[in-house]
Amino acid sequence: MTQEISDTEQSGRRFGEFVAVRRHGAVAELVLDRPKAMNAVSTEMARSIAAACDALSADAAVRTVVVTSTHDRAFCVGADLKERNSFTDAELVRQRPTARAAYTGVLELPMPTIAAVHGFALGGGFELALACDLIVADPTAVVGLPEVSVGVIPGGGGTQLLPRRVGAARAAELVFTARRVEAVEARELGLVDILADDARGEALELAARIAANSPVGLRAAKRALRLGHGLDLRAGLEIEDAAWRSVAFSGDRAEGVAAFNEKRKPQWPGE
Repeated sequence: MTQEISDTEQSGRRFGEFVAVRRHGAVAELVLDRPKAMNAVSTEMARSIAAACDALSADAAVRTVVVTSTHDRAFCVGADLKERNSFTDAELVRQRPTARAAYTGVLELPMPTIAAVHGFALGGGFELALACDLIVADPTAVVGLPEVSVGVIPGGGGTQLLPRRVGAARAAELVFTARRVEAVEARELGLVDILADDARGEALELAARIAANSPVGLRAAKRALRLGHGLDLRAGLEIEDAAWRSVAFSGDRAEGVAAFNEKRKPQWPGE
């Protein structure tokens, strides 16, 4: 796994030392690449994740994003606690917006996003996965939010994203016990969506299938799903109607209808 990613990174773009973006046509792969620390998110790495997400958000040619890791035993083990241990209180406060920007960057990517989880995805690492729309995991996956065991709380969106996945009571049990959940149980509980022998390969294939659809439609659908979640039905339908109006007169809509009637694959203009 590590070698495969390293061999092809040369054709991509790096964001600092620890993050790379590789392209597979309309699919972008956001690669966490700090193997010596099992992808623990340092201040520098957080800045790089945020910068990569800013670049991806602005790239109209990207239709889906897959978040992967170069480490052979971990997706991401969360915050860099060795670095945190060296901080003064004032430094920790100053670092907080930088850390939040990394998780928010993934969460606010406007196109569908998929996490490919291999090995440990703990704390902030699992929160990066939770920020994605879908999570694909392999049998080695171990996920969890253990922050209360070190005296803090999930601070990368976990207390808000996990209940939206598994419900309030289940999320409370997982957060309060700080327990780690292995792949099969994680799938049963809804902590991950798909189990596959090769998480990265499965995620990239799924991303390619998604990317075959209208980029305008995909972004509008994601916006409606995200903004409408948790609202009452009437308010949610208004969100949906606004998203529909944003695509109804688009070039993608015209091309999609034409391609359907002409029995051919659409050539999306992306506008």
